[in-house]
Amino acid sequence: MESSTESSPRLIDRFMDRIESVPGSDKLLLRVAFFAIIGTGVWLILTINQQYTENTPTRGGSIVEGIIGTPRFINPALASTRADQDVTALIYNGLMKIASDGTLVNDVAESVNVSEDGLTYNITLNKNIEFHDGTPLTAKDVAFTIRLIQNPDLKSPLRGNWNDVVVEELGEYELNIVLDEAYAPFIENFTLGIMPSHAWSDLPIEQLPFSQLNTEPIGSGPFSLTSAKRDTSGLINHYTLSAFRRNDLNSKIDTLELVFFQNEEKLLSALRSKEVDSTAYVSPSRIKELTDDGFQLVEQALPRSFGIFLNQNHSVALRDKKVREALTTAINRDELIAKSLFGYGVPIAGPIAIAQPDIESEDDIEGTVTQVSREKEQEQAKEILRGAGWKLNEVGIWQKEIDKQPVTLSIVLRTSNSDLFVSLVDVIAEQWREIGVEVVVEQFEQTGLIQSVIRPRDFQALLFGLDMSRSYDLYPFWHSSQQDDPGLNIAQYANVNVDDLLETARIEQSESVRHETLIEAGEIIAEESPAIFLFQPTLTYVVSSDVTVVEVNNPGRPSDRFSNVSEWHTESDFLWPIFRDDAVQ
Repeated sequence: MESSTESSPRLIDRFMDRIESVPGSDKLLLRVAFFAIIGTGVWLILTINQQYTENTPTRGGSIVEGIIGTPRFINPALASTRADQDVTALIYNGLMKIASDGTLVNDVAESVNVSEDGLTYNITLNKNIEFHDGTPLTAKDVAFTIRLIQNPDLKSPLRGNWNDVVVEELGEYELNIVLDEAYAPFIENFTLGIMPSHAWSDLPIEQLPFSQLNTEPIGSGPFSLTSAKRDTSGLINHYTLSAFRRNDLNSKIDTLELVFFQNEEKLLSALRSKEVDSTAYVSPSRIKELTDDGFQLVEQALPRSFGIFLNQNHSVALRDKKVREALTTAINRDELIAKSLFGYGVPIAGPIAIAQPDIESEDDIEGTVTQVSREKEQEQAKEILRGAGWKLNEVGIWQKEIDKQPVTLSIVLRTSNSDLFVSLVDVIAEQWREIGVEVVVEQFEQTGLIQSVIRPRDFQALLFGLDMSRSYDLYPFWHSSQQDDPGLNIAQYANVNVDDLLETARIEQSESVRHETLIEAGEIIAEESPAIFLFQPTLTYVVSSDVTVVEVNNPGRPSDRFSNVSEWHTESDFLWPIFRDDAVQ
């Protein structure tokens, strides 16, 4: 019997013989028709292929990530340094994770249901999740992790997030997490990595920080530890992580190499020589060196608000709302960000970005701000003061008689002596002095600033930054009940309407309603000017142009850049959808 491969050429030969056997003029027409049919068929195949194939990420390749520091606690309960948090994010996964649009989605959890009163979170786990050593992940592991963090003897940096929380195991794959009072942002804690109880539970609590599992971890996340290298002093300087493609994960990258550096210079050298593909550890002042060298920048604002907090109890001048308005107007945020953050920040005019009115930004990394815009702002600030009855004295400083006493517009501005705040305060003082404000700058070591200035509220103006987490919970910073230490309302702000809104936002389960409530509260705070809001810093991730990463909107901290690392890729191919990795699993 003839094979198909043999019969096809014979069929074509017979067809050609038939063409050659016809008279001359018909022979030419048949030849033209034959080759036209062949050409049309080829064109049709190419067109269909182009229309229906997709440039699809494929498995394979490796990424080398540069990290400054030495890993010590790759352990969700103890990770506190950036190096520890980065590796922990790759090795472990939590009940939920941050999706690329910034929302929380299920990860280890199959479902998370919140009771109507907001007190009970009923969690059903995915039954197909296992740790890297093949052990199933169950409710017992989730309960163990939370109770470990709650143990005061461990001194976990996350203990405050889990105070007064009760964990109830309802079955092998179901549990309740019960709060003593409703707190909607609590769900953000569900990104906590789950630890394997079978590996850790036999360790006495005092020995747990010294366990080898801290540097040779077992998690259930997108990558598992394959090998570790140490330097001559015994410190880890290199990890090789391999894609863990079980647990419904489909990591495109085969291998992730983590190289640990002791300083920025060595990291920069490795980046320039292409030994490292990506890093989030380059300071803003050095990023420009890499942007023209085959690297792309991924930027996302972090939920940290920098501002100048005003204590009206310590300054008669600052009680005048027009003074606070003029001081706010005089600050050119673009110049501040350009000079102090080298352009890597987002200007804000309210306590959080979602509450800010539009601010024109000049996207200027070089550090130049148009003279016209700056002079315009200065003149507006002066006009506000003139309109409020302030006058320039013989030395060019604003004065006004208040309660029959002459008051000079003089401000003592206190802040930290760290490099960033030194740079910021120099720009701010210069901008205020240019409009006729007398400014005295006082700088403190960080511990001294907290103990001597912030806790007793001993300042007129304080340049400081607040970490609000992804939930943007304004309650600790702006509710009147938090005015005194240990509360964090350092401006000692009080407004009954804002209090009501912040209390509502804390228990509101609807994300959209909560968002609107925060916007309303933020607008009131911004309008009353208890602080001058400056900027949010950005997470700037330097990545080789050969690597495609999936950005995460609204990250809470730098390690959140790895929330969707399974989707990163270095290789792709034009494939029909049915041949994609996710279609053939």
